[in-house]
Amino acid sequence: MKESILKFVTKPQNIFLLDGFGALLTTLLIFFVLRTFNDFFGLSKNTLEYLASLSLVFSIYSISCYFLVSDNLKSFLKIICTANILYCVLTFGIIIFNYQNISIFGMIYFLGEIIAIGGIVYLEIKAIKRQW
Repeated sequence: MKESILKFVTKPQNIFLLDGFGALLTTLLIFFVLRTFNDFFGLSKNTLEYLASLSLVFSIYSISCYFLVSDNLKSFLKIICTANILYCVLTFGIIIFNYQNISIFGMIYFLGEIIAIGGIVYLEIKAIKRQW
């Protein structure tokens, strides 16, 4: 497993692609599923639309970096890595702030999302530290 991660990290453009499609998936899930069934998940439509908008911006940024950036990749990786960490902090804050209203399914979804983004952040940090 470590070898496959190392292979993946040796080409940092792949991390942008993974991050971009992950953020796009988040956008689609939040906007079309969670927002549609917001009572079931326990968050307001406005909150979900805000999170979906943020993840869409991250998706556009990462996919653009994949296709357009070939130099100074580390600085672009640092930007999306920081943004992902802040998104996780924001999401966790929303969970805590809405603790009384959020359902167990909402908690499971958002904690799972934080874990998945944490995995991507791990790869981004590995790529930033790598000398290439």
